Amino acid sequence: MKKIVLLCAAGMSTSMLVNKMREHAKEINQEIEIDAYPISDATEQASDADAILLGPQVRFQEKKIKEMFPDKNVSTIDMRDYGTMNGKKVLETTLKSLGE
Repeated sequence: MKKIVLLCAAGMSTSMLVNKMREHAKEINQEIEIDAYPISDATEQASDADAILLGPQVRFQEKKIKEMFPDKNVSTIDMRDYGTMNGKKVLETTLKSLGE
C-alpha cells in the first residue's frame, strides 16, 4: 500500500483535500494511506511515506524537506489544485510521479 503525507502549516486546512484524495482513491480502487500533518511533525510522520506533498503555504520549506528525506518523492501541491480542493488531480499527479 502506498502512503502519501501532506504537510502544511497546521495540518487542518489540508484535511479537506485529504478527504477528496481518499474519495478518489476509492473510486479508482486504490488502497492508499493519505494523511495530513503540520510541517513541524515531518520527521515523525513522513519517514515511511512514498510521497510527501507540501501545501502551498509551506512551499518555501521544500528544499529543507528534500534534504531531510533525500530518498522520498517530495513536491509542492499546485496552488490552483489546492485552492479548489481538487483531490482527484492532486492524487493523479502524485501517482504519476510515483510511476503508477
